[in-house]
Amino acid sequence: MSVPHSDQGKLQHKSTLYGKSVLNNNLDIFLPSSNKSNILILAGIHGDEPESIVLLSEALRSIPSEDLKNPVVLCANPDGTLHGTRANANGVDLNRNFPTNDWTNKPVFYRVKSGEPQDIELSTGAKPGSEPETKAIIKIINEIKPSSIISFHSALDCIEDPQNTDLGKWISTKTGIPLVDDVGYPTPGSFGTWATENEFPLITFEVPPKPLTQMITDYVPTLVQLLCDLDLH
Repeated sequence: MSVPHSDQGKLQHKSTLYGKSVLNNNLDIFLPSSNKSNILILAGIHGDEPESIVLLSEALRSIPSEDLKNPVVLCANPDGTLHGTRANANGVDLNRNFPTNDWTNKPVFYRVKSGEPQDIELSTGAKPGSEPETKAIIKIINEIKPSSIISFHSALDCIEDPQNTDLGKWISTKTGIPLVDDVGYPTPGSFGTWATENEFPLITFEVPPKPLTQMITDYVPTLVQLLCDLDLH
């Protein structure tokens, strides 16, 4: 069953507040009616990667509330998304702010376009887990205890799954996006490292650099299955 196309212009699902951002914006999660949480699906931890938010929203808006089986965080960094910045409002890269064994206070550098120098500096936070958005993610994960996590990013064009799980293989097969066990560079303080250290298997879904309309066509059917099915492992 799907929501009529004419009714997909707004979210019909009721959200639950799981925290507040630096600028006091809501941190919302969409929870299934069942208490069982298998796969937490999260997007928007980097505010300059809006593609994943749109893709996940498209999928969520197309299904009735009663069909949602897995919890969804559409936007883990609303301040960065509103400002169009990778970091949160404090200039912290949330994906380097998690309390992990390899966290470092050294700044992280990135680039906006291929071929440019990687010289845009972001903070990793005053200390591990310093940011309200990071604390809120950790708190809600410990509350709902998902068996797996899928975190959306762009645009490395890969499904990173260090544990080579059946779920990672399924996503790669369905989307045609290559399955890898590592993105090829260090990510100290990352969400993925924190999840691994706390025994929450995490798959990073890196969408490729292609037009958003094409991504909607190519990937939303797979996302709908991820939202609606408890038994994809």
